[in-house]
Order: sequence, then C-alpha cells, then structure tokens
Amino acid sequence: MSKSSIAGMLLVAGCFAIACDDDEQGGPGPGNEAVRRGVGAECADDDDCTEEGQVCLTEFRGGMCGIADCTASSECPDGSVCVADPDFNQNYCLLVCVNKPDCNVHRSLANEANCSSSLNAIDSGSGGEGPGDPKVCRPPNG
Repeated sequence: MSKSSIAGMLLVAGCFAIACDDDEQGGPGPGNEAVRRGVGAECADDDDCTEEGQVCLTEFRGGMCGIADCTASSECPDGSVCVADPDFNQNYCLLVCVNKPDCNVHRSLANEANCSSSLNAIDSGSGGEGPGDPKVCRPPNG
C-alpha cells in the first residue's frame, strides 16, 4: 500500500471519528457532558454517584445516578434534559439518546435502560411537548 493511500485512509478515519463525536453539541453519545458526569449510571446507593448534587434514584431497576425534581433542562448537564415521568409523578434529568447503546455506557446488561420517545421534555428547546422532544434514556421501574 502506498504512503498516499495510508494517509488518505487515516484522514477519512479521523474525519469519521470527529463527525461521530457529539460532544461539541452536548448531544447523545459516550463523550457528552452528562455521560462523563455519570447521569444514568447504575447505582446501589448515593455513594455510588460521584457527581455533586446527584443521588441514587432507587425507583429504577439497578438504580440510576441522577438529578430529581428538576424544573428546567438548564438544571441538567449538557446531553440530558429535564423530563416529567408520569410513573413516579416526578421530574428527572435523563440522558438524551439516539438509540439504546447511548443509554447503557454505565449500566449492566441486567439493568439496561431503553431509549424512549414516550416522555416529554419540560423545555426541550422545541417549545415543550411535541414532535421536537428528544428521545431519552429511561431504566425500567425498580
């Protein structure tokens, strides 16, 4: 293989890696702020959640490190939004996702979260409830 072919392959691979990293936009993906801060991570108690202000939300199977009682997405780390969860009559900061693997960076197979479009963001930037609401990661009820 020629040097120019190798250089071309490396350039394409580098461009692909940059395009796939949603970190700059705070969007879904393993490099976003919410994932780095442990939002959605599995936990057994509050000590498992390393980020200040997060607690282990044990109403979810496998627990979930997160922020409860948010009133706006601005209270949530980039890459997560504040949603109203009717099952618990409470608001949570949940990870934004495109598909299920986005939800399970810090979760075991036994306690996987799903990427759901059934919860409405309090203020997703789309004007609240509606077709512009992002999909979010929600673990099963505990």
